[in-house]
Amino acid sequence: MWLVGDFSGWQLQPRFKLRRARSGVWTGTFPARAILHGQFYRLETRWPGGGGERIPAYARRVVQDASTNLFSAQVWAPKQPYVWKNSPPRVPGPPIIYEAHVGMASEEGRVATYAEFRDNMLPRIKAAGYNTVQLMAVMEHPYYGSFGYHVSSFFAASSRFGTPEDLKSLVDEAHGMGLRVIMDIVHSHAVKNERDGLSLFDGTPYQYFHDGPKGWHSAWDSRCFDYGKTEVLHFLLSNCRFWLDEYRFDGFRFDGVTSMLYWDHGLGRAFTDYAHYFDGSMDDDAWCYLALANRVIHEVNPAALTIAEDVSGLPGCAAPLSDCGLGFDYRMAMGVPDYWFRIAEKVRDEDWSMGGIYWELTNKRAEEKVVSYVESHDQALVGGKTFFFQLVDAAVYDGMGIDQHSLVIARGMALHKMARLATRGLARDAYLNFMGNEFGHPEWIDFPRAENGWSYHHARRQWSLRDDPRLRFKALGDFDAAMLKTVGCALGEPERVCAHEGDKVLAFRRGKLLFVFNFNPSQSFTGYGIRVPEGGRWRLALDTDEPRFGGEGRIVPGQTFTPEVIEEDGARAAYVRLYLPARTALVLRRMR
Repeated sequence: MWLVGDFSGWQLQPRFKLRRARSGVWTGTFPARAILHGQFYRLETRWPGGGGERIPAYARRVVQDASTNLFSAQVWAPKQPYVWKNSPPRVPGPPIIYEAHVGMASEEGRVATYAEFRDNMLPRIKAAGYNTVQLMAVMEHPYYGSFGYHVSSFFAASSRFGTPEDLKSLVDEAHGMGLRVIMDIVHSHAVKNERDGLSLFDGTPYQYFHDGPKGWHSAWDSRCFDYGKTEVLHFLLSNCRFWLDEYRFDGFRFDGVTSMLYWDHGLGRAFTDYAHYFDGSMDDDAWCYLALANRVIHEVNPAALTIAEDVSGLPGCAAPLSDCGLGFDYRMAMGVPDYWFRIAEKVRDEDWSMGGIYWELTNKRAEEKVVSYVESHDQALVGGKTFFFQLVDAAVYDGMGIDQHSLVIARGMALHKMARLATRGLARDAYLNFMGNEFGHPEWIDFPRAENGWSYHHARRQWSLRDDPRLRFKALGDFDAAMLKTVGCALGEPERVCAHEGDKVLAFRRGKLLFVFNFNPSQSFTGYGIRVPEGGRWRLALDTDEPRFGGEGRIVPGQTFTPEVIEEDGARAAYVRLYLPARTALVLRRMR
């Protein structure tokens, strides 16, 4: 094994040859001035019957050559290391997460940068009421269109977005604004590339990964780690700590946890019975790795967040290590977006189940915390749509002007707001939204590739839609911000008040807030009674039908309501009487 690069004229030189210790670790000692900041390098390896070029597994910066498209590691040791200015914030309450992709954060058809995200996006996120930023595709990946899922260099922040200092500045600025920053960490698999990644790194298929079929993920066309190897554990656990120490991330969303935990990767399984979790299909080594990862992360930073992307709903996934769980703080409530998209696509409004909505949005074990959401990036990737686009389809192109009146758009905007309010209102723990979807970003996500002519059209965010007062997108974005401000963070346990299937009215209480939804597509109700605790008055705090939110303005703002006390079944009962327009939701706040 040799180190080759600018410093060796890209030739194999004896003084840059590495030697293998008895432990199997390859080492080399070089003159202090032989290798300088900014120089490029790689490894040249030889083994019986073959050899090849490799990027060092622990390389901290990897850059792609624009002319050859080949990747090289780059020495990164600036004379002036980054000086941190802000301490990580202590955010009260659960995380309200803004999921984002740095490269597609610009409206221009190109790859945006860490610096642009810092300057342009962080103020938007803060103003919109989110307290946590989740960055996707941070770890270096050869193919931009993989959305960062096919990682090649686990210790390198993607250089296509800027320098390590640029990323540190982004995190630092976010901390100064009171925002936590977590990142998507991909330890579920690795890119199959040999020169750029870890596959066949030493000429064997089993150095980092399983040999044979276990080492390949057929659906993702990638390599699967062998979590039973001590060296693999060292590699991945040190990777967790690296991002906490070096870049001061506040935690991680672990990608593909279901795929890690089951030998069949959970493909084609519904997990409808507890027997399906423990039927001999679980990779015990993967379970142990995830438990170790959570222990390391929380010992390094007790305030760190860890979120599991687990579609199986595994018991113990979000339970403490002390209770024999995996130790994740949260798991993604992946059934919630599936539910919203399913009924939006396949069920008529008049057939939506009020009890079904309430059950789906509260369906979790009492002892675990979840991240609730209407949609993440997953729903809009190639082949999918954003939720708003699912509701309005082609009408989004010619019906979003404030001077235009489209029944399709009116319906779509109403249900978009109501779905988000119901999801946020019933989210006992954390809440998530993907960048741009808060204002109903149209269409889908698709990165430049040969099939679309290497177009960036769908790999960007059209902020001009959000900012244009002549368009209804602004109303949706304004509603999202008002919703987060009204609902806040700490609410208490939800209590269902009403789920009337005939009227299509759903109501529930959270602490001092009363949420009332009329999902009926055609019928409004006058003097509709909603039961509340006796005493006190209620003030209208949020109305999805306000004109500033693209509604019809059918309700007088700022109203207060005094409960009416009646005899009911031999006991006293208090009701507020409300006007409930069709496809409208209200939030009332108890005044004392």
